[in-house]
Amino acid sequence: MKVHLVNPSNHSFGTAVITPRWLFVLAAATPPGAGDPILTDECLEPIDPDVIGSGDVVGISIHTDNALRGYHVGRMARARGAWVVYGGIHATLFPEEALERGEGHAVVKGDGDVVWARVLGDCAAGRPERVYEGGRIAGTDFLPARWDLMRPEKYMWASVQTIRGCPKHCSFCSVWRTDGQKPRQRRFQSVIDEIVSLRRMGIRFIALADDNFYPVTLTDLRLAREQNNLAKVEELSAIRADRFHLMEELAKLPKDMVFFTQITMEAGEDGEYLDAMRRANIKGALVGVEAVTPEGLKSVYKDWNCTGDALARQLQTFREHGVHVLGSFIFGLPTDRPATFDATAEMAMRAGVTFAQFVMMTPFPGTVDFGRWEKQQLENPSMVGDVPITRYWLIPSDVRPNMFTPHPTMSADEIRDRTQHVWDRFYAWKPIWERSACTPNLRSRIAFIFLSKLYRQMYAGTGLSTDSARRRKSQKWARWTARQCKRLFQATPMPDLPQPQWQLPRVDAPVARAAFPTANPPAADSLVVLPDR
Repeated sequence: MKVHLVNPSNHSFGTAVITPRWLFVLAAATPPGAGDPILTDECLEPIDPDVIGSGDVVGISIHTDNALRGYHVGRMARARGAWVVYGGIHATLFPEEALERGEGHAVVKGDGDVVWARVLGDCAAGRPERVYEGGRIAGTDFLPARWDLMRPEKYMWASVQTIRGCPKHCSFCSVWRTDGQKPRQRRFQSVIDEIVSLRRMGIRFIALADDNFYPVTLTDLRLAREQNNLAKVEELSAIRADRFHLMEELAKLPKDMVFFTQITMEAGEDGEYLDAMRRANIKGALVGVEAVTPEGLKSVYKDWNCTGDALARQLQTFREHGVHVLGSFIFGLPTDRPATFDATAEMAMRAGVTFAQFVMMTPFPGTVDFGRWEKQQLENPSMVGDVPITRYWLIPSDVRPNMFTPHPTMSADEIRDRTQHVWDRFYAWKPIWERSACTPNLRSRIAFIFLSKLYRQMYAGTGLSTDSARRRKSQKWARWTARQCKRLFQATPMPDLPQPQWQLPRVDAPVARAAFPTANPPAADSLVVLPDR
């Protein structure tokens, strides 16, 4: 019995921006007796059906965007006599769909780190259960990834997770419902050990793939104190202290390392935290701006964000503390008007946002927005062929609508065209060149320009899904750009980098410390930030 782990994708570029972390974590969860799993990331190349044999186990993790492709891979694997197991956020939300449309034998709901070994044992015995409850494991149970199975020449960034869950409740996000609102922190010693292993291999760009790297805000602490909730104050203070301990240890790593993460806008009020991020070489962060008007923020349950001049100042605060922002904006909110698009583009450039993404409003399963939309559709259901619009991920991409919820004042085509115009305006050559001045030298500026164009090419195609010729041209250009970018991310391996020696904690000193050499390699010569969305 061989174990296969497959990351489905409709588009293969030969090179990927960020490693799909789940592949390498589930590889670590695979018992030694099952052998090393065979990993296939279809962002690099499509799976070869001939590698799958009868009796093998094929694990497929799916999210909403790649569910249809994942089901195709699962049906193919089952036809070849393999056991098919689905996991991931989409399978957690729709287990019966994965079992029926994907012809799966089993579904793992929630975290797979612990339960995966039992799944494999049951498949080997020929009696897998239909549904396994992986639950929400404690941070102490998070597994480090099997990076020895990675092909480092294929990826620009590796991904390391430090925390799961987010205390917020944004209407467009499912994380707080699937991963929980209580942050589950991994031991920072384990995080550092994993990062050292990656740098030894020649990986120096790392995404801290967290739901929210800033889980405790100053407002959270203030409110707990005002309520005289001493237990809550102690809990929040411990989480915050552990974040600072992690960043202190990151700061001891080789200075050529570059980290990127994801945080909420409120971090802009916490200069101490941002300074710690800068010292830790966390060069940038994806920040959910979402909307630039009070009405827009209220519609997505995110009214703690600022608007207008206050928003611009808060975004500029990140840069003043040495943290570059990848701003995320949503178009298609009910409160949007034609003027919203230009106002958003102007705000992004005025606020000094280094990178930006402009996405069209999509109701994702598991979110408040999706639940509200699904109820509305019950009254007057829309269909595309034989598929209800509320199951849009099952519609082939060449006939799938670009928007699913009607807007009160604009058509879907108008919103799509205006969104594309904002992408084009923000990523035009002149503003990219001006923004590249944030890098330290000419080589870094060239890297910044290539990365900006790659990001726009890979993520901006709001109107490409129904135009196959444009889609093929866009993918060809993205593959070429990705190859050029990969060369700029290559680093010399550091096989002699010492692994930290963690001291056992004393009774009066509960925090372990790492011992790193005092000398560090030369500073990084390029700065880039890019998330995997």
